[in-house]
Amino acid sequence: MRAKRDIADETGESSAQPEVKTLARGLAVLDYLMKHGSVRTTALASHLGVDKGSASRLLQTLCVSGYARPGEGRSFELGEKLVGRSSVQRPDRSLRERARPLLMRLAAETGEAVHLSIPADEHVLYVDTIDAQSPLRVDRPAGTLAPLDCTAMGRVLLATTLTPIPRQLQQRTEHTVTDPKKFAELLQLIKSQGYALDDEEYHIGIRCAAAPLRDKEGMVVGAIGVSGPTVRIQREELPDLGRKLKELTQSFI
Repeated sequence: MRAKRDIADETGESSAQPEVKTLARGLAVLDYLMKHGSVRTTALASHLGVDKGSASRLLQTLCVSGYARPGEGRSFELGEKLVGRSSVQRPDRSLRERARPLLMRLAAETGEAVHLSIPADEHVLYVDTIDAQSPLRVDRPAGTLAPLDCTAMGRVLLATTLTPIPRQLQQRTEHTVTDPKKFAELLQLIKSQGYALDDEEYHIGIRCAAAPLRDKEGMVVGAIGVSGPTVRIQREELPDLGRKLKELTQSFI
């Protein structure tokens, strides 16, 4: 537990980079897209001299902000905020902007930390967070990476998108599902019920629920979740929290 009494950071790995360096790389991606029109993650990684995971996170962050969007196949192209800049129409709001009111409502109603995420290779990337007001809270700031297979946010994305299942299911706690057959059954359950749960499967002492966010065409564009300590989120309350998230996210546009 941290000095601020935040529950331990759930990344399980370091994802922070100097802000200036990250900004410079983001601008380099935009320059590349402006020049070439589209790019694949592998090609961008080679161009920037970074690993594929870093390149993927840069592209996904630009997608959330509206500066890039998925193209044909596995490519990415310029997003709504950069295409047709001569138009007098206001660019579409980014996913983060559109989801903010929903995050704020959930934070007010639950009193717990609320998160917005997107897939990033074999991880889930948190792109926005509203912290709980209590000094005892889950620490998942924007920019945090977490596993797909044992978090509620990651499982929702695995069950509702084409995000590949990690090759190896890691044993994070004594509650983590690591059997491939049971995990496949779990994803089918999540897909049918419309929400996912994490009952101390990533970190002991933390419970989470998550549901997918869909666009006007019904495509999943991200996930939203609520997480908190087990002293405040009881096991029997988790399914109700999942259903609440499902209900609220169905009205998201």
